Amino acid sequence: MSTVIQQSVQARMVASAPRMETLPATLQYDPSDPFTVRMAFPAPATLEGTEVAWEFSRELLAAGMDTSAGVGDVRIRPFGYDRTVLEFHAVEGVAMVHVRTSELRLFLERSLERVPTGDEHRFLDLDRGLTALLGGPC
Repeated sequence: MSTVIQQSVQARMVASAPRMETLPATLQYDPSDPFTVRMAFPAPATLEGTEVAWEFSRELLAAGMDTSAGVGDVRIRPFGYDRTVLEFHAVEGVAMVHVRTSELRLFLERSLERVPTGDEHRFLDLDRGLTALLGGPC
């Protein structure tokens, strides 16, 4: 049985304005996709008025809380005493949010209780993945 872990966090949008706006966000970890973390922002918090979600590796999240990590669309780095910056790069621009590192660590610990580092392969459903890749019914 695959129990999805969800955790609400408060993200602070970094903008050119002097005050950072606080946005609700949800972190999600699904053991059936054991390498991936999903971070979603609800429709009211986005410029498009639709939910926006980013997926990135759990390993990137873990590394980014302690040192700068990532070279692609998602980059993560520590900021100050208890903040972590997540940068989301898209064609439309870059969104940067601050999240309390303690909230990220709690989420990461919960995911590691379900799927320890190094055991991810035990949770992969390769048949389902191949079926999806080849365009068959899941």
